[in-house]
Amino acid sequence: MKKKQEKEEIILKSGIEIHQQLDTGKLFCRCPSILRQDKPDYEIERKLHIVAGESGEIDKAVRFEAGKERKFVYQGYYDNTCLVELDEEPPHLINEDALKIALQISLLLNCEIIQNSQIMRKTVIDGSNVSGFQRTVLVARNGYVETAQGRVGIQSVMLEEDAARPAGQDENTSVKTYKLDRLGIPLVEIATMPDIKNPEQAKEAALHIGEILRACKVRRGLGTIRQDVNMSIKSVDGKTRESARIEIKGVQEPALIVKTLESEMKRQEKLTREGKSEAEVRKAEEDGSTTFLRPLPGAARMYPETDLPLLYISREMINEAKRELPRMRHEIKSELKKEGLSDEMINLILQENKLSEYRELLGVYNNPDLIAKMLVLWKKEIASHEKLAEKKVEEKLTLDVLESILNLIKTGKIDESHGKKIMVDIVKGKEINEALKIEKISNLEDEILNIVKEKPGLNLNAYMGLVMARFKGKVSGKEVAEILKKLVK
Repeated sequence: MKKKQEKEEIILKSGIEIHQQLDTGKLFCRCPSILRQDKPDYEIERKLHIVAGESGEIDKAVRFEAGKERKFVYQGYYDNTCLVELDEEPPHLINEDALKIALQISLLLNCEIIQNSQIMRKTVIDGSNVSGFQRTVLVARNGYVETAQGRVGIQSVMLEEDAARPAGQDENTSVKTYKLDRLGIPLVEIATMPDIKNPEQAKEAALHIGEILRACKVRRGLGTIRQDVNMSIKSVDGKTRESARIEIKGVQEPALIVKTLESEMKRQEKLTREGKSEAEVRKAEEDGSTTFLRPLPGAARMYPETDLPLLYISREMINEAKRELPRMRHEIKSELKKEGLSDEMINLILQENKLSEYRELLGVYNNPDLIAKMLVLWKKEIASHEKLAEKKVEEKLTLDVLESILNLIKTGKIDESHGKKIMVDIVKGKEINEALKIEKISNLEDEILNIVKEKPGLNLNAYMGLVMARFKGKVSGKEVAEILKKLVK
């Protein structure tokens, strides 16, 4: 009698790695962390060579890159790249501002801080580091985040320098070009334990860690955060087959985490059946599929940084980081909701990173909704209407300008409705002192009544046009409409 085939069970074992740039100067020199679009001041050429790790072995991923025999061109700037980036000067002591942010992130992730740690070199010869290695140091370990499907452990929090920025490749000569502006910007690398059991849990853990990062002083925008997923599967259907570990690079969006894991689980299931599963690094594609990048690296590419002393994190520094721990996004949202702000305004303030400015202006004039509009909504509307970059509008409408407008409203010299017009005038180039010279119309209803008497028999829209033309933006359209409804029967 034929034995009934057992139903196959696929068991996922996964962890995620998140790399987030911190909002400080560079990690091992004092250059500013500014990305440039203008022409570089100079270029240098290098070839990189393989180096054995601390174990005396050469990592297979490093050997793979060395086999490509590439030459690299590096573009630099005099004001935000220096001899440290060019590997012509020893690194400076670690940036303490970046270290403090890494400590706060570690504490929010419930980690144990490592008070004495060796700064290491990680061999990287794909051209993204002029020296052929990346400096990295273990800051904390043994933390966790909670998810609906159980706790996900945090294996480590590393503080390291970001790589140079790709700027093109000559397909004929295999010469690869990098910009040095990004090289050395501080990164935290957060690696979870392989506790994730399904794609949805991976997404939830990534979102939770992302919320913690956004609460801290990190850089925002495209390219400032990168997410990778590590995974393997166990296939059980009477006998057990396990796949090799796969590292998937560039899984940026939370929805893509789910799609990519589901796709790779199916691919690995097929490979394990055929006995062809191999440890490798792959790239996430937009449709959830993955493509081969290189063999999976191991510990053989790590060796000590001999130009820097051991990193000592004092108890005093840890306590200071604890005292200044930022609040989480959901706590801030709840507080802003109690102040009367709508969900739309709350999201705009947090997305645009305007919370500190909002709090400062609230101390000038206690009107949360108006301040939120001035800080984000009106600025966006003005930028769109005037066809200007939002950065240009920000430069014109500084915190001091908004404070001056609010003081005029507070003292009754202008109406709240005048605020937006003043902002528009300043953006258009009007001198600030002139733009602020708007007098409140004290007898507005009488003025409108005179206009109605001068032109009897018109409809509401016609009168609205006449009034607004007469006062040239000095009055609120809403206020005028309410008065006209009373006067015009």
